[in-house]
Amino acid sequence: MKPMTDVVVLVDDHGHPIGTAPKATVHTTDTPLHLAFSCYVAHNGKILVTRRALLKKTWPGVWTNSACGHLAPKETAQQAVLRWVPHELGVPVRNLRCVLPEFRYRAVDSRGIVENEICPVFIAEVSGEVQPAADEVDSYQWVTPADLLAAVDAAPFTFSPWMVEQLAFPELRAALLALSA
Repeated sequence: MKPMTDVVVLVDDHGHPIGTAPKATVHTTDTPLHLAFSCYVAHNGKILVTRRALLKKTWPGVWTNSACGHLAPKETAQQAVLRWVPHELGVPVRNLRCVLPEFRYRAVDSRGIVENEICPVFIAEVSGEVQPAADEVDSYQWVTPADLLAAVDAAPFTFSPWMVEQLAFPELRAALLALSA
């Protein structure tokens, strides 16, 4: 399967697919609801946080979770993670588990561009050196879960709005903290 997704899956308010739209044109000031995923990648008790590439259409240069992507038509969120994360981070994932299966958010960046996604949240593990795709990731850092949570709590404006919203869920916070136990 090719790593890129040229289209996003549009959904109704209940998450049922109603069509597709070209990925290059969907993120505007009136972005339709569509399917995506977020993934937190762990290794040796630390979490990978990434700084979005500066040429990204939404939230360029903002620190966020390890990887995000869109589902292809007829693809599950788990399949999308297994396809996309190796493309974005240059390393395959294992021990994938969904922590927030029904996470959904809508956020507007400073230019008025909207993210509007049903976006299950996963945690996965990697082994080996990450080699992020330059068009996806500007830079990255491995941090302890406790340090990540403290940073997001202290300065939420520094991070992507979806990550801030995700980390407000006690079940995700607990799952991340358990990685360093």
